[in-house]
Amino acid sequence: HVQLVESGGGSVQPGGSLKLSCKASTNIFLLCGMAWYRQAPGKERELVSIKHSDGTQNYTESVKGRFFISQDNAKNTLYLEMNSLKTEDTAVYYCAADQRGGICLRFESPNYWGQGTQVTVS
Repeated sequence: HVQLVESGGGSVQPGGSLKLSCKASTNIFLLCGMAWYRQAPGKERELVSIKHSDGTQNYTESVKGRFFISQDNAKNTLYLEMNSLKTEDTAVYYCAADQRGGICLRFESPNYWGQGTQVTVS
């Protein structure tokens, strides 16, 4: 079982920056990948960014060039640096992990979730 704890959310003005952290209870190097999702009020949860275990990354179109995903294996922590924030980035941000065991190089679907952290841009 993997526990994920997010932190770093808060309120910021448009154009500002925030950096989210997600601390995992396991060695993240052993995961297939990790990701950030978000859910705005009245909307479905959407995928924001993925960090695959092969080192590659994906971003949803609306955050490309503004958000950057990274991880620190020594700290078992995933990060999401968010710059040039817009009001439409307001949401609860969730960290997710894909742990399937064996050899895996790509995040496919999450089987562990964090509790979420609120990001408000206004």
